[in-house]
Amino acid sequence: MHNGVGPWHFVTLPVDQADEIDELTMFTSRGFGSVRVEVTIGNTTWDTSLFPDAKAESYVLPIKKLVRTVERLEAGKVVEVSLELVDVESP
Repeated sequence: MHNGVGPWHFVTLPVDQADEIDELTMFTSRGFGSVRVEVTIGNTTWDTSLFPDAKAESYVLPIKKLVRTVERLEAGKVVEVSLELVDVESP
């Protein structure tokens, strides 16, 4: 996780997972290439979007302060994230 602007911090997804998301959302991405997801970190689940990061060749997941506080997340730490793509039907 790394610091962002204001109260936001961001998690960069592994490139192989970003590639899989690209394939699954080829026809469903939204403005700015965002992808709607349901996210779970620890005991906290919420709806948000992933945003493409060309420099990292991946997606970033914004993590708001409330979630960081509740789940005791800190910048620079590795975090386990569960993602469900909202606009993609499960097989």
